Amino acid sequence: MNDITAGRLLRSNTRGCVVGCHVSQPAPVFGSMINIPTKTGKVFGLVHDIHIDDDGLVRQLAAAGNLPDEVILDNRINRNVPVEMSIIFIGYSIENKISHSLPPRPPLSLDEMYICDPEDLRNFTNAGHFGYFRHVISRQDIPAGELLSAHLQAASTAQKVGGNPNWINEAIQEIIILLRDNHELMTNVLGAIGDAFPA
Repeated sequence: MNDITAGRLLRSNTRGCVVGCHVSQPAPVFGSMINIPTKTGKVFGLVHDIHIDDDGLVRQLAAAGNLPDEVILDNRINRNVPVEMSIIFIGYSIENKISHSLPPRPPLSLDEMYICDPEDLRNFTNAGHFGYFRHVISRQDIPAGELLSAHLQAASTAQKVGGNPNWINEAIQEIIILLRDNHELMTNVLGAIGDAFPA
């Protein structure tokens, strides 16, 4: 497991959370799988949105015209406004047993978030039979196609390293089955995956 904290939880509910981190922290990228340790195990999620909000100083600097590089760096490194990441929950573990269901209760404010390493990715994606896809596909307020595409790229790489190069084909087949009655979403999702995995 990656032992470098990538942020702390600001707020959460049963389906997801928002995490804040300093701009100098090793922040996850869009589609990264993360985990939040709890007293009994971990909550797993995918980063589906990243917010970099402004503040009064940023607005003043933006209107100032040409800025020296050191002023920009100082603002980015020393600013108190955190980078905020929205996370969709896709599963949890209790005593190392992984479930692709929503966690029984959300993690708490200021809990630490970690970026999943390739071993975490393999362990999670090998558990069950792609049940966590339904959490992404059912959400209409997130870019499901782009999110699945980014996740599949990382998971496929981890699976290949772990000796399972056929994982991606099985994952795509499961997505087709899940979306067989929603042709518009299927076209969107498969188009995004096709861009990520060109022939």
